[in-house]
Amino acid sequence: MIEIFTDGASRGNPGPGGYGVILRWGPHVKELTAGFRKTTNNRMELLAVIVGLEAITKPGMPITIFSDSKYVVDAVEKRWVFGWQKKGFAGKANGDLWARFLRIYAKHNVKFVWIRGHAGHPENERCDELAVASALMPNLPPDEGFESGMFNSK
Repeated sequence: MIEIFTDGASRGNPGPGGYGVILRWGPHVKELTAGFRKTTNNRMELLAVIVGLEAITKPGMPITIFSDSKYVVDAVEKRWVFGWQKKGFAGKANGDLWARFLRIYAKHNVKFVWIRGHAGHPENERCDELAVASALMPNLPPDEGFESGMFNSK
């Protein structure tokens, strides 16, 4: 069983943002993080999940994702994202990321667990630290999907 812990942050919404990911497989632990100059919290929450899944190279692995994002967890667990996909993500924010998520999601056996953010969960707290630190880095690259304006409709 692979565990993926994720968090996203933005300093302003929109504003500079980042994500943090912890991958854990038995005794092996890896951290992933990056930041962008202008994005949203929801984009960073979703991108954290995507990056975590993309880091798993062996298909079909059982994976549990722990996220404090109701946006992400509910969209998948309540199957809303599959309806959005059928409609081409028309009128939905972050369609570029949801399409990317679905491509990698289909390759694995994924279960989501929602956890309360900022409630002392050690891995969630660490992911938050990574996300915030990345959002505060100088010379951040653009979040092309957000800054293009194509994928940030409500």
